[in-house]
Amino acid sequence: MPAARFEGLTKVYGSGDTAVIGIQDATMVVERGELVAIIGPSGSGKSTLLTAIGLVTEPTSGRIEIDGEAVYDDRWIGPDRKRIRRRKIGFIFQHHNLIPFLTVAENVQVALDINGVHGRAAAAKVRDLLGYLQIDHRAASYPARISGGERQRVAIARALANDPLLILADEPTASLDTERGKSVMEHLRRLAREKGSAVIVVTHDERMIAGFDRVGRVQDGRLLVSPVEVAA
Repeated sequence: MPAARFEGLTKVYGSGDTAVIGIQDATMVVERGELVAIIGPSGSGKSTLLTAIGLVTEPTSGRIEIDGEAVYDDRWIGPDRKRIRRRKIGFIFQHHNLIPFLTVAENVQVALDINGVHGRAAAAKVRDLLGYLQIDHRAASYPARISGGERQRVAIARALANDPLLILADEPTASLDTERGKSVMEHLRRLAREKGSAVIVVTHDERMIAGFDRVGRVQDGRLLVSPVEVAA
């Protein structure tokens, strides 16, 4: 069963003469363990598409399924969207959005608290996630004391706290230099392969997507998806 499927997804802002098309008739099936990049110029509709798939922005029309459950079919339907977002979707953003007065470990712990995981189970999960992202040596550090690339790895660990089926990353390397950006993308590739999560990454930088399974190009709200091998 695919991690996500969306068909004919359209988002229009406004109406009449002032209507603006965010995305138009976007269709894709994203399999478990697959790594997909969504690229395109600024304002083309990439982030609108990602927030619609992530059940944050309500589309105007179309259909969305997450793990076989229909959650949108020309209207919000089916299971509680907050539950689906919390249990099956992990978000990574351009800005790490870490809580500055919490340590690295505590920032990951917050995501577990929201999902009702506490005590020794939570502490073990935090250790495992930070170790997996090779950031466990920074567990007691505060965000201001670690590098930008390390902060994004903490953000990835936090996104993985609920063992998501689908990971959505919106420009996760935009604030990083080339080497740190490539390191973050390598971690995303690794977790797709090893943990079986479907990963969709929005980016404007084609240098970052070498080795992705497919690349979707968005232009004026329209999505074209193809298997593309992008040179490093």
